[in-house]
Amino acid sequence: MATLDQLIVWAIVGLIGGSLAGRLYAWDKQGLGRVRNLALGLAGAVIGGLLFRIFGILPDLDRISISLRDVVAAVVGAFLVLASIWLWTKYSAKAP
Repeated sequence: MATLDQLIVWAIVGLIGGSLAGRLYAWDKQGLGRVRNLALGLAGAVIGGLLFRIFGILPDLDRISISLRDVVAAVVGAFLVLASIWLWTKYSAKAP
C-alpha cells in the first residue's frame, strides 16, 4: 500500500512527466493542458513504474525522492498511454 509521501511524489513526478510527454506529443508550449498533462503523467507514472518494476529496469523507483529515472519512467508510461488512446480511437472509429 502506498503511503501519503509516495502519493505526493507520484503526483509531482506525474506532473513533470505528463508535462514533458504532452509537450513532446503536441509540440506546443502548454502541451495538452494542465489537467490533461497531470492525468496523463499520473497514469504514465503508474504504468511506467509498474512496467519498469516488472522488467527490472531502473530499480528503486519507489523511493521517496524525485529523480531523473522516475521522470523517465513517467514519460515512457505517458507515451504508452497516448499510444493506447490513439489505437483505441483509430480502431473504435472503424467499428460499425
